[in-house]
Amino acid sequence: MRFAVLLCADDTDYVKDKYGGYFGVFTRMLAEEGEVWDMFHVSCGHFPDDEQIGVYEGFVITGSCKDAHGNDGWICELLTLLNKLDSMNKKVLGICFGHQILARALGGKVGRATSGWDIGVRTINFVSSTKISLSLDTLATLSLIECHRDEVQELPPKVEVLAWSNKTRVEMFKYRDHIMGVQGHPEYTKDILMHLIDRLLHRNLIKESYAMEARAKMDKTDPDKEAWKKLCTDFLKGRI
Repeated sequence: MRFAVLLCADDTDYVKDKYGGYFGVFTRMLAEEGEVWDMFHVSCGHFPDDEQIGVYEGFVITGSCKDAHGNDGWICELLTLLNKLDSMNKKVLGICFGHQILARALGGKVGRATSGWDIGVRTINFVSSTKISLSLDTLATLSLIECHRDEVQELPPKVEVLAWSNKTRVEMFKYRDHIMGVQGHPEYTKDILMHLIDRLLHRNLIKESYAMEARAKMDKTDPDKEAWKKLCTDFLKGRI
C-alpha cells in the first residue's frame, strides 16, 4: 500500500533535527510495515500530478501556519486537488489546517475562532451516534493536543460531526467513508507543542501570560496518543 503526506508547513530546524520533520512525525504515527510513504510539499507548490494520484491508497493533509480560509495560490490549488480526490473516493485524513481545508473544499466555511487560540491538551467528546468503531464502546471522551486559532464555522452538506469540545464545536467530522478531519493534533508530542508555544510567543502571536498558562495545563493531562493513532490509522487503511 502507498500513501502520501501533503505537507502544508515548513519544518523548523528543531522538528527536522529531532523528528525528521513533520513528515517523520506523521509516518511515525501512521506508517506500518510494508507500506510506502511519500511527501508532497504543497505549500511550496509541489503537488502530485494526475498519474501519481492514482497510485496512492490515501492522503494525509498536515497542519499549517497559514489560514485555511486564505486564498494563497497553493491553497487554491490544494482545494482543486481535494475536490479531485473526493471525486475519486480516495481516503483523505486532514489534521488541523487539513481538517479545515477539507471542510472548505466540501462546501463549508472556515474562519477565526470566536473563542480565540486553543493550545494545550483538551478533552474531546464523541457524539453518541458516531458510526465509527474504535473498540471504545465504554469511553465517551479522549484527550488530544490542540494548537489552532481557526475553526470550521459552517459545516458542509452531508457531513457527520463525530466529536466536539467545550472550545470547538467541530473537533472531528466524517464525509461518507473516505474523508475525515480532526481539528487537534494526534501526531504531536508534548515536546513539539512546547516548541510551538515558544515560536508563537517569539512571533508575538500569543501573550506571555497565555503561554505560561498553556505550559502549566500541559503538565496536568496526557493526550491519549495510542487511541488516536489507532483511530487515524484504521480510518486511513480502511479498517473502520
